[in-house]
Amino acid sequence: MKRIGAHVSASGGVENAPINAHEIGATAFALFTKNQRQWSAKPLTGESIEHFKKNCIEFDYKPEFILPHDSYLINLGNPDGEGLEKSRASFLDEMQRCEQLGLMYLNFHPGAHLQHYSEEKCIQVIAESVNMALDQTTSVVAVIEVTAGQGSHVGYKFEHLKSIIELIDDDSRIGVCIDTAHIYAGGYDLRTKEAFHYTFKLFDDIVGLRFLRGMHLNDSKKELGSRVDRHDSLGDGQIGWEPFKWIMQDERFDDIPLILETPDPNRWPAEIAQLNGFVERSL
Repeated sequence: MKRIGAHVSASGGVENAPINAHEIGATAFALFTKNQRQWSAKPLTGESIEHFKKNCIEFDYKPEFILPHDSYLINLGNPDGEGLEKSRASFLDEMQRCEQLGLMYLNFHPGAHLQHYSEEKCIQVIAESVNMALDQTTSVVAVIEVTAGQGSHVGYKFEHLKSIIELIDDDSRIGVCIDTAHIYAGGYDLRTKEAFHYTFKLFDDIVGLRFLRGMHLNDSKKELGSRVDRHDSLGDGQIGWEPFKWIMQDERFDDIPLILETPDPNRWPAEIAQLNGFVERSL
């Protein structure tokens, strides 16, 4: 079964996220568990945690269909010692928040070397950062998001993901989220049936589909291989509707959160309905 949703607002408390997801017809959702633009935040209250769990049960959002995202400030490959320390502390806090909420995953951007050292060194620092957080938590899976490769960000090549995973002490606690706009901007084509199947075969051969924990469904404003991260509404960008139809009709992408991060929240109900329509027509 396809689980389709969007990155919904948690304004007013995380307990509001499942309500907001239900209102747009979502069967999965993503959220920030704290303000993504700030390093620190007040601890989650017991009341907020209880209401979040209650609302998830009421609207049938199991933990495996929820894909929280960490703060955009975090850089687990930061070459600056103070910046790296702040990033590691914030990432651990995000992992602990997910555990408090009973969630399975935390989606994160791997990091950037800021032109201070090589991609290989950055990957080693990222893996070390993740291992530190995993050692101090018990269950949450750290889910690496494939990046567009903008600036000095690593994670835009499948080989980068493989290298990070190989350096993780417990690979049952690591996963991957594929963002369609990011992989397209990173140079992996999706627009024809042949290219679509080649890209996902390549991912399986290099990383392994067993590590796929979720997907972000976004069209791309920028062209193939641009390494520029600019999301577009489905069908309006360079990718077009067809690859999203193929995703909906492919059993490999069943029972994982498929999350819209498209730029117009007012279109999310229609985009979700269109994606669900592709599933129904394949049955």
